[in-house]
Amino acid sequence: MENTINKTWIDTELETIEKEKQKSEFEPLKLEDGKITVFEVDFSKEFEKWVEPDTGVVKKIIPVMHEGEQKVFWLNTRNPLYSIMLQSYKDKGTTLFKVMRTGTYADTKFNLVKE
Repeated sequence: MENTINKTWIDTELETIEKEKQKSEFEPLKLEDGKITVFEVDFSKEFEKWVEPDTGVVKKIIPVMHEGEQKVFWLNTRNPLYSIMLQSYKDKGTTLFKVMRTGTYADTKFNLVKE
């Protein structure tokens, strides 16, 4: 067996992953556990899509305004909040959302707060 490894495909893969990570020029929206986060979603154009290379999980890169700053909210399309936000905008034109995060990693839940 040859001792040298063809690293070209690895370099290409790493470049692709880095490009995907940098798809947005804006800071990601971070929701703190147990706290309500208020943000406004920009529905003016279709959200960009990102697929996690290892798992195939599809996330949307949602442009938001949070505390006067443009940010992006990375949200798994299987998360119920994603369809709730889309339906709420479609039905009522809602762009302002209040969300509380609970849990971490695979146990993360986003709950829409209605007042």
